Amino acid sequence: MSKLLVTGGAGFIGSNFVRYWRDSHPDDQIVVLDGLTYAGNMHNLDGIGSVDVRVGDIRNGDMVGAIMREHDIDTIVHFAAESHVDRSISGPDDFIDTNIVGTHELLKQAKLAWLDGGSGRPHRFHHVSTDEVYGTLGPNDPAFNETTPYAPNSPYAASKAASDHLVRAYHHTYGLQTTVSNCSNNYGPFQFPEKLIPLFIINALHGRDLPIYGDGMQVRDWLYVEDHCRGIDLVIERGQVGECYNIGGGEEMANLSVIETLCEAMDEAFESDDVLAARFPDSPAAKGLATSSLKKHVTDRPGHDRRYAIDESKINGELGYRARYGFAENFRATLNWYLSNEVWWRQVMDGSYRQWLDTNYASR
Repeated sequence: MSKLLVTGGAGFIGSNFVRYWRDSHPDDQIVVLDGLTYAGNMHNLDGIGSVDVRVGDIRNGDMVGAIMREHDIDTIVHFAAESHVDRSISGPDDFIDTNIVGTHELLKQAKLAWLDGGSGRPHRFHHVSTDEVYGTLGPNDPAFNETTPYAPNSPYAASKAASDHLVRAYHHTYGLQTTVSNCSNNYGPFQFPEKLIPLFIINALHGRDLPIYGDGMQVRDWLYVEDHCRGIDLVIERGQVGECYNIGGGEEMANLSVIETLCEAMDEAFESDDVLAARFPDSPAAKGLATSSLKKHVTDRPGHDRRYAIDESKINGELGYRARYGFAENFRATLNWYLSNEVWWRQVMDGSYRQWLDTNYASR
């Protein structure tokens, strides 16, 4: 039986991972540590049994150390991060503090608990990172693999690259048993509505513009969040200590194609469910118009990477990972989740969740 500390476990990918792990490893103990900043949401963990949730900052070494001792933690799965590129451009300081300083504090506490005490017990520090650390690709360049040189182009990517290097250093210098995974663009339930897919879903429901950076031909590999969680599980359970693994969805698509898929799926949803027009009367689809009429090209963001692509041959060959979910099918499942969970995203966007949080967790 493992005893996990999941940092950032109330965020999008973290909460999906906690759900996945509880279902796949029902006997394991799970402690979630989350700072509950704007993207962390306690309601993301609703309905998950036997999870101890602690509200706190990963930079608080005393708190992290106390949790590790109290629960005899043997595995850290580190999701906690500032992750939105646009926010990193306008305000990089938080990204440096959380992604670099926070990761280093976790590494120090892991070393203290697992190595300095001299127990020699098996342990694992798994660090969840991004393909953005590799920079950008040309249209005919080979996909990123684990030996691709790092070339981050945004403050977010640079902060994740630095944290990756710290994890590597703690393995090679001190012998900490670490693994790193670099994933492509995730989508699925519980994603905070600042990222492309949930933002555009909600904008479309309200009849707001769908702002497309530049020509919209920036290419990303799209990974359904449950596939990502399975990949992390494989790395933790069977991955080689000290190694990095790229996890992708095998779905390379231009942003414009993603948006077109979204518009078509939205129109189809309104055509098949008359109730949606009453719920969302401002949507073009409620008036018999095409959702694509909301598309609007805007000035590209600074330093926007043109293409990401993942070479999964290492995790495929060593661990047997394969993405199970194609984009077309699981985008529609994602859209249906947002249509069925209006209360969740309205609370996130209108501030009522923050009021609930302040009332229930102000003293923690």
